[in-house]
Amino acid sequence: MAKQMGFYFDASACNGCKACVIACKSKNNLPVGVNFRRVVQYGGGEWIPDPKNKDLMAPSNVFAYAVSSACMHCADPLCVENCPAGALYKRDEDGVVLFNDSDCIGCHYCAWSCPYGAPQFDEDSGKVIKCDFCADLLAKGETPFCVAACVMRALDYGDLDELQAKYGKLNAIEPLPPGDITQPSIVITPHRDSQQSGNGTGKIIDFEEV
Repeated sequence: MAKQMGFYFDASACNGCKACVIACKSKNNLPVGVNFRRVVQYGGGEWIPDPKNKDLMAPSNVFAYAVSSACMHCADPLCVENCPAGALYKRDEDGVVLFNDSDCIGCHYCAWSCPYGAPQFDEDSGKVIKCDFCADLLAKGETPFCVAACVMRALDYGDLDELQAKYGKLNAIEPLPPGDITQPSIVITPHRDSQQSGNGTGKIIDFEEV
């Protein structure tokens, strides 16, 4: 079986600082409005009558946690499947999903297909751009920028089989889509309040920052 590179994310350690987002944006010189890696805050809860004073309302079952995600370099990438120009492809030696911009026709099909929003349209070039797992750094045996920048060490990377042996096989929590859609190459340690993907009771609470 060919090697598959993947990411590890520890939701129990992430504090939502977005250092990974800024590091990635800086390394790739991304324009305003385009982020290869995103961090969202997912939370929920409700207000109920205070048991001691019915005239007051009290918070109940309140929770929040952060989720960091980028291109998942999926086993079954819909972006590759639905690109009519063949601009996206999965590299044989490590399973990283890469992009050939000279073949891109700017049709947006890959961006519309990806449940993670990984391919994004660059208005300046008229083409799609996406996370390439810092392929230039991998070639030198160096660590992807987002992983190196994480102050809480909530991100890691490596061979997916090895990550699964070390951390388990959970690959989705809310608000990420269920993992059976594309078989994402990620392993997640959940936060104590993490909810099952597809069965969440909360919502993303920082849309303006994403």
